[in-house]
Amino acid sequence: MTQGLTRRRTRWGYAGLLAAGCTLALSPVFAAPAVKELDPVLMVTIPAGPFLMGTQSPKGRADEWPQRTVQVDAFAMDEVEVTNERYMTFVTTTGHRSPPNPYGTGVLVSAKGIEQLPVVQVTWYDAKAYCAWAKKRLPTEAEWEKAARGTDGRTFPWGEDTPTSKRANYDREWVEDKTLHPVGALPAGDSPYGIKDMSGNAREWVQDWYDPDYYANAPTKNPQGPDKGIVRVIRGGSWHSPHSDITATARGRGGFALQTHGTGFRCVRSLDDQAHQDASGAEPKAR
Repeated sequence: MTQGLTRRRTRWGYAGLLAAGCTLALSPVFAAPAVKELDPVLMVTIPAGPFLMGTQSPKGRADEWPQRTVQVDAFAMDEVEVTNERYMTFVTTTGHRSPPNPYGTGVLVSAKGIEQLPVVQVTWYDAKAYCAWAKKRLPTEAEWEKAARGTDGRTFPWGEDTPTSKRANYDREWVEDKTLHPVGALPAGDSPYGIKDMSGNAREWVQDWYDPDYYANAPTKNPQGPDKGIVRVIRGGSWHSPHSDITATARGRGGFALQTHGTGFRCVRSLDDQAHQDASGAEPKAR
């Protein structure tokens, strides 16, 4: 496949309304540059601009404070978590080690019926290697949170409504290959940009080192996380996470060699073209 599969979501008003003196709310979202895709998955462009990061809620944890306005440049994010099928293509192509099989013994293989489940039991290094192979990278913590909640400071990707099994795969016990859902199976839980499974299913590695006090003095423009640390940030909660761990602001962490039945990842790609920077005022459509 020779074209990038970044979704173009552009909401245009009728030009004739301009002549009538009406004000239009335009939300252009540009397609990513054409590249040779090793990982032909749909990507969604997140426009440049500010958003609210962190929480003011008394229910939030101390490491989610203080809430602040953060600016990030435009980027494209995988619509869904990396699947077993996609990850095994990477393993077969590169010779990278296969993760343990969470559904049986030995290492993960291309077993029938699990292709569209998110890959888990991958380390931070595995996730980083996959994204580099796909000519992408892991998202920063700030990029991940903006993609999950948009610009209005919502608690969950879908808004403020209490989580249910129709919106997120969470708070469950392990039942082999019936535990994780196929990626994108719960559209009612989509983020404002249409990103899938940002709450529950599999937790997701991001680029940043974890520091519980980072927000207090972090940059407000494209924060990259602490310069050093011991553990990496994990976001989004998993099939086993309680209600409090699947908010858009909840911060998890783990050693970069950690492998669990609930931890996977997705990738992003930077969009440095000036046209994408011009979209800094674009807002997601509320859901």
